[in-house]
Amino acid sequence: MEVSSSIENQRISAIDKLRGIIMVIMVLDHVRDYFTIARFDPLDLSKTTALLFMTRWVTHFCAPTFIFLSGISAFLSVSKRKNKKESCLFLVKRGVWLVLLELTLIGFGWQFDFGFHVLFIQVIWVIGWSMIILSFLTFLNARYIALFGLALIFGHNFLDGVHPAGISVYHLTWLFLHDVGIYKFNNYHSMFILYPLIPWLGVMCVGYAFGNIFKLEADLRKSIIIKTGLACLALFLILRFFNIYGDPHPWHIQLTWWKTILDFINCNKYPPSLLYLLMTLGVSVIALGCLEKISNKLTSVALVFGRVPLFFYILHIYLVHCTQLLIAFLTCYSLPDILKGPFRLPYASSWGFDLPFIYLIWLSIIILLYVPCRWFMNFKQKRKDWWLSYI
Repeated sequence: MEVSSSIENQRISAIDKLRGIIMVIMVLDHVRDYFTIARFDPLDLSKTTALLFMTRWVTHFCAPTFIFLSGISAFLSVSKRKNKKESCLFLVKRGVWLVLLELTLIGFGWQFDFGFHVLFIQVIWVIGWSMIILSFLTFLNARYIALFGLALIFGHNFLDGVHPAGISVYHLTWLFLHDVGIYKFNNYHSMFILYPLIPWLGVMCVGYAFGNIFKLEADLRKSIIIKTGLACLALFLILRFFNIYGDPHPWHIQLTWWKTILDFINCNKYPPSLLYLLMTLGVSVIALGCLEKISNKLTSVALVFGRVPLFFYILHIYLVHCTQLLIAFLTCYSLPDILKGPFRLPYASSWGFDLPFIYLIWLSIIILLYVPCRWFMNFKQKRKDWWLSYI
């Protein structure tokens, strides 16, 4: 019994370590959003630098990995429950809770706008909806869930050319399902959907089916996981090199070799293309296979963050945003200036910092997050209150 428990903890720790690493990288992206002096897309090769590009590009691994691991965690959670009905109900309640959080506490944290004039529909929203749909799919055999997920991932790029416009139920529905854009309800309120359901639901379903691999013996499990990751990367290289299929933006030879490489790996995230998912999940799956037996101070920190993902996610939004406002105040910005703009500071102003300062703020935020996350992790381990499973 003790050995079995140890093996189980070893398996789960690999998932938590990877999730923690991904969330640390995610914070970098959000710190850059709030503190950058750049007034252009960091992935725009006509304007960016290699370091700025990579600072943004490395964060591409966050959403796919986070959602994929959420699928695995859903499978492990379902496996522990008494029956399918109980599992279905848990996933539905968990999904509804995440959607509500995105529209309230999380949405407010991004902007500190009491009027909620623009709702940013992002990763927590799509995880919530994916869990709701996945809850009903759990009555199927895992192989059918995998096939369904793979069909969504591999087939959704055929829908790239569909872009309904105007204010209509059709337009809003399509934004919810596959497109990315702003839907205006009136002159004062709108919704900016960045994470449409179809491709991300596919990632969640594949992650759920992938959870079966964690039932296998350690060496066989590691072998399958790493080979799966390598297969994803191989398929990505073939499809991308020949511009066959899987991304709306083919790569081209650039004036300099390093820009050519960057263009090659610059795949579409909104919505996530097939090649984007193959590239990011390929690397993450390989990392998942390797992390099981890696243990050091860095993975110990990642483990803490990975065991309290929702707590970490909400806390980091408020901490990053409040840090931005504090630094703005200390650098002589007036209160009216601080309260303007999509991130509470006007992009037309001189606000912003170069990458060294951004990296300094990022590391400071991570250090500040560690103590409360460790406290909450220990609190969850000591208590069995039902509500803790939702945070």
